Amino acid sequence: MAKMSYYNDSMSQPTTTIETVTIKRPLKVIAFICGLIVIILMIMGLASTDWLMAAGWRQGLFMHCIEEKAPQPLPFGVQDPPGCYRSRDADYIKAAAALCVITLLTDLVATVLTGLGLGTKDHHTKFKYYRFAVIIMGLALVSILVALIIYPVCFAAELNLGNRTIWEFGWAYGVGWGAAIFLFGAVILLMCDKETEEIYYKERKIVRDGDSRA
Repeated sequence: MAKMSYYNDSMSQPTTTIETVTIKRPLKVIAFICGLIVIILMIMGLASTDWLMAAGWRQGLFMHCIEEKAPQPLPFGVQDPPGCYRSRDADYIKAAAALCVITLLTDLVATVLTGLGLGTKDHHTKFKYYRFAVIIMGLALVSILVALIIYPVCFAAELNLGNRTIWEFGWAYGVGWGAAIFLFGAVILLMCDKETEEIYYKERKIVRDGDSRA
């Protein structure tokens, strides 16, 4: 909070003090919380193998797992015994994984910038943090949306190799959509909350009586 004071020569005259007050807007605080939630969701999604599931088969972005007594033949020509293995060498899986990692990293940077914007008292620096946070968080949103679209579309193209009649997307894929929703909300909150509402000016008048002090 910055103060600018104007003093008159006479001690008995009122003194005008103008205070610059900085407010932490609730919407920006909520945007920061949304960014934190996205970090948690993306870590969960990246670590899980429950993106795509069928009888005896679970597939994630970095690993796939074969359950005990899984029906034969296994999907996609895999001939491994039960256990978890490195993800198949499919371009769409690698692309989705890379985009999700980009989403995690960019959201982390944007959340840190939003937190710095909330913490700084210099309004010019504060607005710069918010602007960069919106841009980077927007990039995170685009990345996760592209990953969530190409994953099922490209999987459908190789469905004839799946050797299963029933396939379903697991909770980890749903977590990705949850992260996208929170990212979208954070971007909207940062964009819609007016920067000028962060600062207002308060004027106070102080009367100094030299005789009364004597």
